[in-house]
Amino acid sequence: MQITVGQLAQMLHGRVEGNPDALIDRPSRIEEGGAGSISFLANPKYEEHLYTTTATAVLVAEDFELRKPVKATLIRVPDVYAALAFLLERFGEEQKRSMSGISERAEVHPEAVVEEGAYIGPFVVVERGARIAKGARLIAQVYVGENAAVGEDSVLHAGVRVYRDCRIGRRCILHSNAVIGSDGFGFAPQEDGSYRKVPQLGYVELEDDVEIGANTVIDRATMGATLIQKGVKLDNLIQVAHNVKIGEHTVIAAQTGIAGSTQIGSRAQIGGQVGFVGHIRVADGVKIQAQSGVAGPIKEEGSAWYGSPAIPYRQFLRSYAVFKQLPELVKKWKAKQ
Repeated sequence: MQITVGQLAQMLHGRVEGNPDALIDRPSRIEEGGAGSISFLANPKYEEHLYTTTATAVLVAEDFELRKPVKATLIRVPDVYAALAFLLERFGEEQKRSMSGISERAEVHPEAVVEEGAYIGPFVVVERGARIAKGARLIAQVYVGENAAVGEDSVLHAGVRVYRDCRIGRRCILHSNAVIGSDGFGFAPQEDGSYRKVPQLGYVELEDDVEIGANTVIDRATMGATLIQKGVKLDNLIQVAHNVKIGEHTVIAAQTGIAGSTQIGSRAQIGGQVGFVGHIRVADGVKIQAQSGVAGPIKEEGSAWYGSPAIPYRQFLRSYAVFKQLPELVKKWKAKQ
């Protein structure tokens, strides 16, 4: 994609300060720049880079005031982050148009369906009965199992594994080495102390606009579905166990673990390294601080929690203010004995 600064400004409803005929062919970080690139300044901490950047153009806020001269052409926009998101989408669409067809080094079963406009990269395996919708992109070494489905415009990055019968919605993004549909952790104890595997016959369903981070694992249900609803964003290295349900537009940070049959509501915000026991419900809009342990249901919508086991957030802070002083309080108490 190559476009002039003036054309970009028109798309972004921005105003040009500098050369409107300068050509742009890629985005860049402001520290790196480079001729033909466009960068952005939204955080004041990076302002000094604006005066030294080699980027051809930089997005800045309408009311941003220069303290020094700049070499780059500026595009002043109402909302820098919104303009950046639009810009990156355009460059992403350009990359997408360059990827279509089936690689000669891919293996697609004759009874699989690959719709026109999909891309199947090298060493991808698509098994019998699988369906890959138009606009979907399967990058190198992706595996899609029997009767699985990948929706329109979804992207599966290198090394993603989608097991049999699992369903990926539209516009989903799965990062490298994510595993969708591995067996749930189900074992029945036996009289001799051994464990007998409980067959896992269900599947995983990702609704539309879900993003799954690298090395995240979502287990198939024992029966029925493990369900990730629309707009959910999961970070890297997350474990989602069998029959879990995560509600719409919930975000979960890295290294969180969710035990089986737990249901997390919509629009929740979960910090990193949070642990959930199984078979509980968490209400809509709940916020949970990183490294908390959720050992029981949370019924109050929009509440905030902290600690292990987790308690209401402000209660934890008040408690922490006391127990961090315990050594000194004990010392004073002993001195009075």
